[in-house]
Amino acid sequence: MIHGATPAPDPTPRADAALAAECAMCNGWGSVVTSQGLHELCPICQHTTDAVHHEGDRTPRAD
Repeated sequence: MIHGATPAPDPTPRADAALAAECAMCNGWGSVVTSQGLHELCPICQHTTDAVHHEGDRTPRAD
């Protein structure tokens, strides 16, 4: 039996617009562009874990 090729993964991550609203780091887009030119989810507003999102986490931290 012949199977079709497996589709390539989506190159742009899917961001949650509700979490991205008013985020200072990604300007509400939910993703950022790395220095290598890749799109990644915003580390401030887009949580990939089950962590609870707090209102104070929307502003970037100065390290």
